[in-house]
Amino acid sequence: MANRLLPFRLTSPHDELSHFALANAYINENITGAGLGDAGVFVSVASGNLNLDPVTFTSNSYLGKTDYPYVGFNAYPEITLKVRPAASGDIKPLGITLVQTAKYDENGQKLLYYREKAESMQVALPGESTKILTKGIVTVTSSAVDGSLSVNGGIKLSANSGKVTGCALSDSACFGMVLGTGSRGANGANVADAYSGAFYQVKFGA
Repeated sequence: MANRLLPFRLTSPHDELSHFALANAYINENITGAGLGDAGVFVSVASGNLNLDPVTFTSNSYLGKTDYPYVGFNAYPEITLKVRPAASGDIKPLGITLVQTAKYDENGQKLLYYREKAESMQVALPGESTKILTKGIVTVTSSAVDGSLSVNGGIKLSANSGKVTGCALSDSACFGMVLGTGSRGANGANVADAYSGAFYQVKFGA
């Protein structure tokens, strides 16, 4: 699944942004694969031109055929403010995505025509607003981390886009700390699933 987050989190709605969309180059094709459109990707601003209208209309191929005769206007709306997966050169991220951005469901059906499914699966469509948490405590799976993290250690952006790696709290690139670690499926009583393996509870933001 396109999710690097586990359910436990401590957040405030005042620390969530909802006026950015994920840049088109990073959107997942479907909700079953993993990619840079996952929920739980650390992101930075890719486009922040406030001279543009908040929403633009394009002939995005996701809409499908747009050149029918006698149709006055048929275009796809997109938020102009964009984010992209953050990497180590960004020093610190804007935040972490709380929803995934994808085009199709697990059956290859276009989510544009199945809004109820997109909402129930917590999926933003291409060009739509993606929730970004700028401060709080979240639980991430190993797919959000390069290497491993240690309790009371720091986190910083990895060279691998959208992920974090461990660091000393004194590191100038450190933007958060590790509160706890665990492993799903660590004993016979736990049933292995798609999220089995190491997981981490991290706090970030001032």
